[in-house]
Amino acid sequence: MELCTLCPRNCRADRHAGKAGACGVKGEGIRLARAALHMWEEPCISGERGSGAVFFAGCPLGCVYCQNYGIAHGQTGREVSVERLAEIFLELQEQGAENINLVTPTHYTPEILRALERAKGQGLSLPVVYNCSGYEKTETLRLMEGTADIYLTDFKYMDEEAALRYSKAPDYPRVAKAALEEMVRQAGSPAFDGRGMMQRGVIVRHLLLPGHVKNAKEVVRYVYETYGDQVYLSLMNQYTPLPQVKRWPELDRKVTKREYERLIRYTLELGVEKAFIQEGETAAESFIPAFDGEGV
Repeated sequence: MELCTLCPRNCRADRHAGKAGACGVKGEGIRLARAALHMWEEPCISGERGSGAVFFAGCPLGCVYCQNYGIAHGQTGREVSVERLAEIFLELQEQGAENINLVTPTHYTPEILRALERAKGQGLSLPVVYNCSGYEKTETLRLMEGTADIYLTDFKYMDEEAALRYSKAPDYPRVAKAALEEMVRQAGSPAFDGRGMMQRGVIVRHLLLPGHVKNAKEVVRYVYETYGDQVYLSLMNQYTPLPQVKRWPELDRKVTKREYERLIRYTLELGVEKAFIQEGETAAESFIPAFDGEGV
């Protein structure tokens, strides 16, 4: 934390001294925006009872269209200790959560590991989901080996120009490929319990952006040709154009039904069978929870 290199930005910010990192986070505390049962993940993650989603403030990637934009800059939410984070994990288990779902956890990895160790010593037995942007260092992911049971990861770009324009990360395709390889090495092939809830494995998400069907197809093709049925794909049409995208007019609209159908048709033609797709309207703000400190 004194010279932070947890994410691919390698910003070397002295967060302990109050300097904000590329993730927007500074200080020694863990900042949370919400910790509650969450029904809007994939069916094998949320189930009927809900995923125990812990939303961490800040993000190393910082996409301009971020669906969690309100918390991505790091200074919102409430600050908690490692001890309190461990308590939150146990409280979610008591509420019936299917798993502990760490949403955007990268920049808090050391503290999360300490909290999980403490919680497991007090009876935590749920699978742990590492829910991230895909922009991850393999060195940081290796810290989670033996602790993360499920990787729920985005794969946003195969297009370097789009990665630069929308996330200031032209290295995203290279970084995400290496990260996904490490995730699959750790988690192995998907495993489910008798109720169909995932216990181990990797789910690769792609949020289709308006006007970016070609990029989406390239992501699907790479993941499927590289890993086949060893990972699940999750193809999302829920993109919501939030106010901050006005500066990027090509993103200031919803994904059309035709765009999403083109992506699904291509995915099926490739032979993909293990995939989640969405039905109904192409965008719904209800997918974005209230970041009001619930459960913190």
